Amino acid sequence: MAGWRLVVLNGPNLGRLGQREPEIYGSVTHDELVASCREWGRRNGHRVEVRQTDSEGELIRFVHEAAGGADALVINAAGYTHTSVALRDALLAVDLPSVELHITNPWRREPFRQRNLLHDVVTASVFGFGTGGYRLALTGAVELLSARAGGSGNQAPAPKKKS
Repeated sequence: MAGWRLVVLNGPNLGRLGQREPEIYGSVTHDELVASCREWGRRNGHRVEVRQTDSEGELIRFVHEAAGGADALVINAAGYTHTSVALRDALLAVDLPSVELHITNPWRREPFRQRNLLHDVVTASVFGFGTGGYRLALTGAVELLSARAGGSGNQAPAPKKKS
């Protein structure tokens, strides 16, 4: 099925991509990343919306809004991955296939980044592929949706919802 609506949510500091620690996060700016995601959507017949905020409350609101019409969610919660029980609860509250994404591999970084409050409430994860991971996450989201719709592809079991 073509024409899925995919929402990409980016958390704190990702608006500074290309300027913030380029040796870790690369030289692609957030505007270039948005254009790349939208172009991927156009080429593949899907609508891709990208939103970014540094605010935890606004990120949670974006998750809630996605439940009102998106088919799947790709989320790079950035630092909130390690700290936000409220974001975890928001992801539990919406019934959307969700792909967690990180530009780097948190398990190869500082110990505090290895605490992940989201990993068991998202459907799938993509880590460590740089900004190219967004294409992988979007492709994965489409695979999850196709499997749900009875198309080809393998669908991972739905995560166990925990409170």
